[in-house]
This record gives sequence, structure tokens and C-alpha cells, in this order.
Amino acid sequence: MVSVRIREAEEGDCGNILRLIRELADYEKLSDQVKISEEALRADGFGENPFYHCLVAEILPVPGEPQGQGIGSKIIKKVAEVALDKGCSQFRLAVLDWNKRAMNLYKALGAQDLTEAEGWHSFRFEGEAMRELAGK
Repeated sequence: MVSVRIREAEEGDCGNILRLIRELADYEKLSDQVKISEEALRADGFGENPFYHCLVAEILPVPGEPQGQGIGSKIIKKVAEVALDKGCSQFRLAVLDWNKRAMNLYKALGAQDLTEAEGWHSFRFEGEAMRELAGK
């Protein structure tokens, strides 16, 4: 059985958080979209008015593939616990349409697929589009 310890992220974790963001982007074939720096992660997550809240899952190494050992479920359950403790009424997850394993896990844990259920799509403004909207 895999041992997982989930804790609040600390400012000193930002280097590893960025590394994991890059690894995930590589896995999702989106590495060209990683635009954040370690300094920005530090400022955005550990400044006076944090923009994000981050948990760190420390997983003891095990031989082979850790999939199917309940790690994802433990992490999502901890996120739900922290969200409720902080007064949140919901939390949202983004997943690429080809990642059926993650979608099936989220549904099995009780998440609702808003694209399926309500037709919601997620949009983003960034870069030139943002500057144009702001007149800058």
C-alpha cells in the first residue's frame, strides 16, 4: 500500500510546484503553454492576498506504477476537506477530454461534469486579447 501525506504548501515548495506544473504540461502535450515562473508562483500563492491555495501530496516511492492505489481519491478528498474548512461551497477541476481515467475518477467520487450536465464551456482571456480589451 502506498503512503500518502497531504499538507499545506509552503513558500519553499514553489520550485517543485513549478516542476510538477511542467511535468503535467508535458504529459498533456501542452508544455508550450506554461508561462509562469517560480517567482510568480511565490508572489501569487504566498503574498498578502493569495490568488491560489495549494496542497502538496508527499507520496513514498513504490516500485511500478502508482495508479489504481487510491492516491487520486485521497488527494481529491483532502481538497474537499480543505475547501469546506475554508468556507467554499464548491471546487472545480479542469481535465482534458482525452483523460478518461481522471474523468471517471471524478465522476465516481461524485463530481458533476458541467459540460455534459449543463453545457458549460470554460473560456480564458490572456495576452494580447486581454490588453486589447483593456485598451492597453
